[in-house]
Amino acid sequence: MPHPNKRGIIARLTGSLFKALFYLLYNHFAWTYDWVADVVSIGRWRTWIYCSIPYLESSKILELGHGPGHLQIAVAMKEISIFGIDASQNMVKLASARLQRNGFPSNLVLGKSQYLPYSDQSFKVIVATFPSEYINDHETLTEVWRVLDNSGELIVLAGAWITGRSWLDRGAAFLFRVTGQAPIIDDDNISDQNFFQLNEVEGIGFRSSTELIDLETSKIILFRAKKITNFASPRVQ
Repeated sequence: MPHPNKRGIIARLTGSLFKALFYLLYNHFAWTYDWVADVVSIGRWRTWIYCSIPYLESSKILELGHGPGHLQIAVAMKEISIFGIDASQNMVKLASARLQRNGFPSNLVLGKSQYLPYSDQSFKVIVATFPSEYINDHETLTEVWRVLDNSGELIVLAGAWITGRSWLDRGAAFLFRVTGQAPIIDDDNISDQNFFQLNEVEGIGFRSSTELIDLETSKIILFRAKKITNFASPRVQ
């Protein structure tokens, strides 16, 4: 049996390797993103993303890390005004072209969520689906608070895991665990688990909650943070 320290080193090296691969996939090989995501999730990836739509029934929405633009189109089809920002130039180009091919305007910009190029109280809802580490940055959260209106809410699809029992499901679930894409959860104590920096969010000026969405052969963790209107404007530290 491997020594615990050795297992820790292997886990860190594996995590670093997959992080580098995800970066390449999201940037240099963005054109393959849909195919790879569909393969590793066994076709569930877009279904998971679309689970956020019932929470987006608002007049003006901003998507952080919009990726290839599937949620952008799904929301635009409901005649809701949606904007997006992404740090990958290739993803912005890919999503803009997809929106235009489907007859929708592209309200997408290249940039980082830590520096949102929007005025104060611009959006009703801000959404992020399966975001990377940027979503936990203090700068991101203070910017989100700033551009949300006084009744605004942050919606984050924080993670998903496959619960099906077929050999294909089990293989995909193992891959998700190895790559760190699937959280380890305790169904009876979700709110106390480290899916998101709850204390950080609430300290900035949000009232937060966590929900578990059950699908046929998978589950999703959804995080909600409602802006507190009588909270003093946060300062970036």
